[in-house]
Amino acid sequence: MGYARKVGWVTAGLVIGAGACYCIYRLTRGRKQNKEKMAEGGSGDVDDVGDCPGARYNDWSDDDDDNSENKGIVWYPPWARIGTEAGTRARARARARATRARRAVQKRASPNSDDTVLSPQELQKVLCLVEMSEKPYILEAALIALGNNAAYAFNRDIIRDLGGLPIVAKILNTRDPIVKEKALIVLNNLSVNAENQRRLKIYMNQVCDDTVTSRLNSSVQLAGLRLLTNMTVTNEYQHMLANSVSDFFRLFSAGNEETKFQVLKLLLNLAENPAMTRELLRAQVPSSLGSLFHKKENKEVILKLLVVFENIIDNFKWEEDEPTQNQFSEGSLFCFLKEFQVCADKILGIESHQDFLVKVKVGKFTAKLAEHMFPKSQE
Repeated sequence: MGYARKVGWVTAGLVIGAGACYCIYRLTRGRKQNKEKMAEGGSGDVDDVGDCPGARYNDWSDDDDDNSENKGIVWYPPWARIGTEAGTRARARARARATRARRAVQKRASPNSDDTVLSPQELQKVLCLVEMSEKPYILEAALIALGNNAAYAFNRDIIRDLGGLPIVAKILNTRDPIVKEKALIVLNNLSVNAENQRRLKIYMNQVCDDTVTSRLNSSVQLAGLRLLTNMTVTNEYQHMLANSVSDFFRLFSAGNEETKFQVLKLLLNLAENPAMTRELLRAQVPSSLGSLFHKKENKEVILKLLVVFENIIDNFKWEEDEPTQNQFSEGSLFCFLKEFQVCADKILGIESHQDFLVKVKVGKFTAKLAEHMFPKSQE
């Protein structure tokens, strides 16, 4: 009886694995005529709620280079012995199989193709593969399969009902940055759904910690910022990021242009919520934030940052006889805004240094700052 049971388990495992591999083959084989559509994002049936970059799973890591041998682990069968002719052939076949898998991932078939939409049974097989496999290139292909299908509204509910949310979230513990990035993008696509957001909130602290501690400007960091941006489209879960606002300003100040824009989208969501106003003002900001306004920075970055500041000011109200010294410490955003006039004078005083629109916006913001937030009665 024990032997028959073992044979049964092995047979079941082989059936599930074969079915899941077939599903991934369908997802990743792609056609040449669909490749450009996927790169452009395409069009499709997506129930967008707020900011959802990568909803079509078209936000890809620049590290996915097929020529780089250290990006994936090649699994060799036990009979592939080094130094034998048969072993050499077996190892060559294993390397070719891994290469085909990576190339299939790079083809990333368009979600507009009917051939990429999996049935619930097929999605279940792919989820089983994600749960059981430990090979990075298989996990990567399976997560892309889920990401493409999560671009459709009806599949978000199906994946959730199949128990897919905790299965994908468990991959966040991996040390492989490529696999982690793909898992974050899957969760990002799934988070464009109110019920999925309610269940994903338990992972927000982990995602936030991983995002602020990841390598600066890395694909993992950007994917984490996008997921947090989606999770803060509504006010319901924004309070969970209150302790990380200072880290977001640090990323904004130190990051490249792409990171700056992504952090700004997140800060815009937080700044529109009156309940987060004082948390934002208490946040510690780097001293280099002020230099952003008197050097040749992208004007769109400056304009969006001014919108964040304006939203904070609009939502801020002084309480009667409020002691400001006890609430906002030195180095906080509140103190930065109080001294913003210095930055404004540098921008307005150098005629050819900044864009004309930036000068106009800074002038209006300075006037608004003096009128609403720092009236003479509070000085």
